[in-house]
Amino acid sequence: TERKKTRASNHRGKGGGVMEELPSITVSQREQFLVENDVFGMYSYFDTSDIATQKFMVEIQRDKQLDYLMNGLRQLGPSFSSLDANRPWVCYWIIHSIALLGESVDDDLENNTIDFLGRCQGSDGGYGGGPGQLPHLATSYAAVNTLVTLGGEKAFSSINREQMACFLRRMKDTNGGFRMHNMGEIDVRACYTAISIASILNIVDDQLTRGLGDYILSCQTYEGGIGGEPGSEAHGGYTYCGLATMILINEVDRLNLDSLMNWVVHRQGVEMGFQGRTNKLVDGCYTFWQVNLVADGGFRDKLRKPRDFYHTCYCLSGLSVAQHAWSKHEDTPPLTRHILGGYANHLEPVHLLHNVVMDRYNEAIEFFHRAA
Repeated sequence: TERKKTRASNHRGKGGGVMEELPSITVSQREQFLVENDVFGMYSYFDTSDIATQKFMVEIQRDKQLDYLMNGLRQLGPSFSSLDANRPWVCYWIIHSIALLGESVDDDLENNTIDFLGRCQGSDGGYGGGPGQLPHLATSYAAVNTLVTLGGEKAFSSINREQMACFLRRMKDTNGGFRMHNMGEIDVRACYTAISIASILNIVDDQLTRGLGDYILSCQTYEGGIGGEPGSEAHGGYTYCGLATMILINEVDRLNLDSLMNWVVHRQGVEMGFQGRTNKLVDGCYTFWQVNLVADGGFRDKLRKPRDFYHTCYCLSGLSVAQHAWSKHEDTPPLTRHILGGYANHLEPVHLLHNVVMDRYNEAIEFFHRAA
């Protein structure tokens, strides 16, 4: 009885009433409360600020963004050694972000990037995470998207289409899906990266698409989203990969699209960001995978997190999708009211299924259809 009185006295709210004792919370719940507190605090500060401060808060600091990106493309510090097997990804995240800002790299950086990715290309097709590394579908996707984003005959011609087609066929599994690498895991991510590459390079054939729709369909969960493999939890990144793959192979109507849409819209939290899975924290990258502005160059996962090239790439990509969502045609610019912060924040439109800027995508499609 005495302990109950003590606990009750510790939970007295305003007016002297006794608050119901809160149960212990999980780490995720605690982190969620912190995120909501940070975000709502920023919204409140914005709402009470003068017009000049509000304008600054929502303005993309382009010069600082470009400095951050260009410096990363030229030289990375020792802390990036853990990404040694992901070097084509770093190229893609940075170069795609630069393209979204409507800029391009100089000739030296372009030539160095093409040369580096050429050394990542395996003798039997596909690209590894670095020179001499095992060819992998994820880094092959990143390498191809980087070269498409650079644009031009030199970049396009550096891709060995015939060997790439052979590599993709070797990654095809009898269950209809794809393996990420030789003897590697089979999942929806592998399916998407394989078909995205094949679609851009104009090498899609019946062998690559055979049974693929069945495999993707088996990964749609009771929630409506798509998991990485049959029986796995629905996930924002895998849902994007599965849906994009089904669109690219013209089988999207086989999915339960109503259920999928219901799951996606419920991934937007009260702080207005998107979470990747049910009951998980929001993350800036999901602004692209499922459709945070900072002023010191680069974007981040959420408040309290450091900036990085990955989140810069996908936050800018998601922002581009939001800006151009109301445009009825790809060549129709968005209205000013559809761009938060006005036209100073305007980004280049992206192809929704490949996440490369539209003009570079169109150039690549024309080139590889001529090469067929």
